[in-house]
Amino acid sequence: MIKILGLEYFKIRRKKIWTMIILFLVVEMLWAFMSISRSIAGNPDQAVWESVFFSISSMNGLFMPIISAIVVSRICDMEHKGATWKMLVATNVSRSHLYAAKYICANSLLLYGILAQGALMIVFGLIKDFPGALPIELLSRFIGGSLLTTLAITALQQWISMAIKNQAFALCLGMLGGFIGMTAGLFPDAVRHIFIWSYYLDLSPVTYLYAEPSGSYMAQLVSPGIVVAALIMTILFYIAGSIHVTRQEI
Repeated sequence: MIKILGLEYFKIRRKKIWTMIILFLVVEMLWAFMSISRSIAGNPDQAVWESVFFSISSMNGLFMPIISAIVVSRICDMEHKGATWKMLVATNVSRSHLYAAKYICANSLLLYGILAQGALMIVFGLIKDFPGALPIELLSRFIGGSLLTTLAITALQQWISMAIKNQAFALCLGMLGGFIGMTAGLFPDAVRHIFIWSYYLDLSPVTYLYAEPSGSYMAQLVSPGIVVAALIMTILFYIAGSIHVTRQEI
């Protein structure tokens, strides 16, 4: 299994996936930081750590599904374009192990992006001189919630990318997920919780309370039911995808 995982990293060495993730994240973070800076200029009371965590969580609903779709598609498309399935099977490589290796590889790359987001948020808060100590608890909850949501999304994306040769379907699903994640806050809870892409906001450590004169940020207690739902979706998407792909004719 370790050799198969190492092979996956070897195969993507020239695909510039790291560069693509960085470029997408730079656009997202610049957009978020500019928006927060304008809000602080108009309302200095919003110069708090909670503002940056809520803003990035909201932006992730748009950007992370698209980034996940591209990363997973790039990793899985190699087997379709190179017609390497039969060759891999001929070398006694288990398709279930290959499926797991691709899943681990994709999520390790995306975890790198999430950690980079956390580091940039801390740097931004220090530059803006946000009051209080470093929000280690908020940061850990942000990383955990973002990673859990990403695990479920990549499980779904990999299922589609491995089962269908035309990667346009997987990329369209990523764009649809980005739209749902971006507008998730407009949906009622019962509807929003059906869509995994909305969980970037649901698992955010911070929420925004709207009021007549002005809103305010506050820490959000995440419901255990939301965490369980995300875990169940991750397991179901992964198992269903793995079974489908391993039984698919090649």
